[in-house]
Amino acid sequence: MKTQVAIIGAGPSGLMLGHLLRQAGVDCVVVERAAPDYVLGRIRAGVLETVTTDLMTRLGLDARMKREGLVEAGFNLATDDRLIRIDIAALTGRNVMVYGQTELTRDLMDAAPERGLEVIYDAGDVALHEIEGDAPFVTYMKDGATNRIDCAYIAGCDGFHGPSRKAIPASAVREFERVYPFGWLGILADVPPCHDELIYANGQRGFALASMRSKTRSRYYIQVPLSDRIEDWTEERLWDELAARFDPISEHKVTRGPALEMSIAPLRSYVFETMRHGRLFLAGDSAHIVPPTGAKGLNLAASDVAYLCDALVGAVKQGDAAGLDGYQARALARIWKAERFSWYLTKLMHRFPEDGAFEHRMQEAELDYVASSTAMQTAIAENYVGLPL
Repeated sequence: MKTQVAIIGAGPSGLMLGHLLRQAGVDCVVVERAAPDYVLGRIRAGVLETVTTDLMTRLGLDARMKREGLVEAGFNLATDDRLIRIDIAALTGRNVMVYGQTELTRDLMDAAPERGLEVIYDAGDVALHEIEGDAPFVTYMKDGATNRIDCAYIAGCDGFHGPSRKAIPASAVREFERVYPFGWLGILADVPPCHDELIYANGQRGFALASMRSKTRSRYYIQVPLSDRIEDWTEERLWDELAARFDPISEHKVTRGPALEMSIAPLRSYVFETMRHGRLFLAGDSAHIVPPTGAKGLNLAASDVAYLCDALVGAVKQGDAAGLDGYQARALARIWKAERFSWYLTKLMHRFPEDGAFEHRMQEAELDYVASSTAMQTAIAENYVGLPL
């Protein structure tokens, strides 16, 4: 098989890039190691910046998102007894959209056949070859046979554990990492949210987040030590903890229900600065990971894809490689700003085990300043709603 761009990974970044390239008249094929149901089973982000929603509108795949998504004009930072509302609509003139990553992926996946985007699922042993030369290719196993895709460029959208990042030689790698000393214990349930907007809370009991996927589906998290296991937490215990944290400050109080999913996720900040090596270009989680504080992961992947699409279209359609040469620097400038914001919110809203009374007072002082400063609220709102491309 021959194509112009081979895309590794059929998560939201790979599918979005594929649709954008097809819309621009660039041939591409998406290769995914997992089955479609497995891809859709990844329960992740739920807050979309305007960068991401604008790309779905550009593709003409925004009808269900606009119909079912929740437009959010603000969000809240909280302590044990007060809410600090960040009015992002008033401060920036923009909104965010609450629409699950699973649903966005489904929209992209369902539209692929009718738009001629070929997606190869259940592709085993995906490997990248000759990425430093002029004729790279990808191999994979399917139905017991080895298959080969010859291409001009490869886009690695296959996440942290995929083969794309690992194909770059160690001598060319530049990476940075911050591992946080706690995790997030999360529960997803079909219950109405306790508040009409997200709440990031920092109280004596530690960090907690009240969020939603819809008006009838809620997503909650609490900060837990890395030593905790999911077996240590019953649903009843977690609901008790959430009620203790949110009932005093939320509008509707916590409604309990059976868990659709419970898990503990570690937190880290990670940037793989080598986003281009030869004919290979990385986008999304293959190049960076942010703590979920601030909801930047999927949105950063969308901005990577927007930059990479423009660069690939310029190279393939106009023979102009300037965009490809500038892709890495352009993407990293936005990535590091998003990493900074996620790190800032994580540091502000969590109780770090090494912190003492002084650090807690600093958090209280910072939150007091945010509550009283329009300038500070504007800076937070601008970052939360998404910096411009």
